[in-house]
Amino acid sequence: MKKGQIIKLIGGLYEIIDLETKTTIQAKPSGILRYQKLDESSSFNKSITKKTKLEVKTIQVSPKVGDIVLYDDTDVNHLIRKIEPRKNELTRPDVANVDQVLILNAAINPTFSFNLLDQFLILIEKANIKPIIIVSKIDLIDPDSFKAIQKDLAYYSQIGYKVHYVNSKQKIGFDTLEDIFKDKISVLAGQTGAGKSTFLNALMPDLGIKTQEISKALGRGKHTTRHTELYAYAGGMIADTPGFSKLELDLFDATLLKNYFIEFESYSQNCKFGNKCVHIHEPGCAVKDNPNILKSRYENYTKYYEEIKNKKEVY
Repeated sequence: MKKGQIIKLIGGLYEIIDLETKTTIQAKPSGILRYQKLDESSSFNKSITKKTKLEVKTIQVSPKVGDIVLYDDTDVNHLIRKIEPRKNELTRPDVANVDQVLILNAAINPTFSFNLLDQFLILIEKANIKPIIIVSKIDLIDPDSFKAIQKDLAYYSQIGYKVHYVNSKQKIGFDTLEDIFKDKISVLAGQTGAGKSTFLNALMPDLGIKTQEISKALGRGKHTTRHTELYAYAGGMIADTPGFSKLELDLFDATLLKNYFIEFESYSQNCKFGNKCVHIHEPGCAVKDNPNILKSRYENYTKYYEEIKNKKEVY
């Protein structure tokens, strides 16, 4: 058995880089992966409803891009026999063992969405991954609209998020990104049409990743990435993933949502009900109506809270 890392998945076939020899091979998952007995401590074990308990159970585990795996080098199909424990994973995009997510949002075409940005941040914080915010197409937006976006994003910088502004076609702003990739697996994610493929082409011109124009009729981009793949770059690896326009907040307990709004913690210590405060209707809440919290952030929080709270329970 040899150890490798999955760097590409397309059409049910996996591409693995051997961690010792650095050679690339094609592999298939072994049938033994279909049924794995998991205990409470397994990194593959997770709650799928509010009432689900983490317990010993048998489930199907599929390899993901980014997985460290053991494969049979004596088999012609290089069968993947075991998936090593994951430090984290994302579902959409479908990648494991990620160090940071670059959230690409267009300044315009499609319109910049703080609602979508906050949804991305929740999912990334929940997965315990570092988010980096990148605003693309800064050359296409008028100065006043751009200043309005920058004003609100200054708040995100203030609470601890890195924010970068780029023009991918002219490679403006890319000098500030040079040192962020080394020794890291980075995922490039964001709204459909934000220019993910154009951004990757600017980083790595030799890739020649296919791009398409924004569909004017729909006001959003067309899916151009058809598979998930890790590309070597600047001492690390970057994952390009299939685009998507709708995010699903996979939370089943609304009271946990506050944990993923990172600025709430410092204020919540002053809440009348302490850690039990969910910052919605409680008297003496230090988060609700706090002038130091960006209004749209708190509005998005209350919106998501109600959505999660009103979900029908699955048993």
